[in-house]
Amino acid sequence: MKFDKEKITMLTAYDFTTAKMVDAGGVDSILVGDSAANVMAGHETTLPITLDQMIYHTQCVVRGVDRALVVADLPFGTYQSNPEKALESAVRMMKEGGAHAIKIEGGAEIEDSIRKIVNAGIPVMAHLGLTPQSIYQFGTYKVRAKEDAEAEKLLSDARLVEELGCFALVLEKIPAGLAKKVTESISIPTIGIGAGADCDGQVLVYHDMVGMNKGFSPKFLRRYLDLHSEITGAVSRYVSDVKTADFPNQNESY
Repeated sequence: MKFDKEKITMLTAYDFTTAKMVDAGGVDSILVGDSAANVMAGHETTLPITLDQMIYHTQCVVRGVDRALVVADLPFGTYQSNPEKALESAVRMMKEGGAHAIKIEGGAEIEDSIRKIVNAGIPVMAHLGLTPQSIYQFGTYKVRAKEDAEAEKLLSDARLVEELGCFALVLEKIPAGLAKKVTESISIPTIGIGAGADCDGQVLVYHDMVGMNKGFSPKFLRRYLDLHSEITGAVSRYVSDVKTADFPNQNESY
C-alpha cells in the first residue's frame, strides 16, 4: 500500500461488538491498544493494564474480525526488561490472544527485544514519538521531538526498527515535517496519530473518533459522531418511558 501510495487506515477496538462494526466499515487494520486501560478501565495512564487483560481484549476483537489485520499492544513491563521475557509475552499474545501482529514502544532501548521477537517469526509494529508507556519519564503529553537532538534520535530509531525487521511504524504526536522526513526515509509504512498528513496511514482511538469520550479533545482528533450525546439522550428517554409506564406498551408485551 505504501508503494502504491494508498493510505492505510487503522482504528482501535477492544471488544467483539465494536470490532465487528469497525471491520465492516472497511478499516485496513485494528489496533487492540493498551489504551483500553484508559477508555475501558478508566485508568489515568496505560501502565496498569496487564498482559492477561490485553490477551482477553485481543481474543474478543479477533472473534469479531473477518478481514482486517489485528495488531495488539504488549503492555508496559512485558518486553522492556529482557529479550526472553519479550518473546514470551509476544508468543502468548499470538497463541492465546490470536493477534496477527504485536506493537511495542521504543527504538534502540529495546533493540534486543525487537530482534528476538522478529527472529521468532512474529510481525512487529514499532511505535516512536510520544510513547504513552513512558509518560512518567516525559512528564507531559505534549508534542515530542521538537528539538533537534530528539528529532535526530527518532529518525535514527526509525531506520533501526526497519533494519531490525519491523513491518510498520506508528508515529505519535510529533511535528508533521519530521513525520514526513521519517516516512520518506524508510521503506516500511508509517501510521500517524497527531503526526500530520504525510504519514502512510492514520490511526485514532475508536471511542474518541465516534465522540464517546467528551473529555479528550487534542488538536489531531476529528470526531465523526457525537455518540456521548446520542447515548445519554437515548438512556434518558428510556428512563422517562419506563417511569411513565409508556414502555413496554401493548405491542411490546406477550
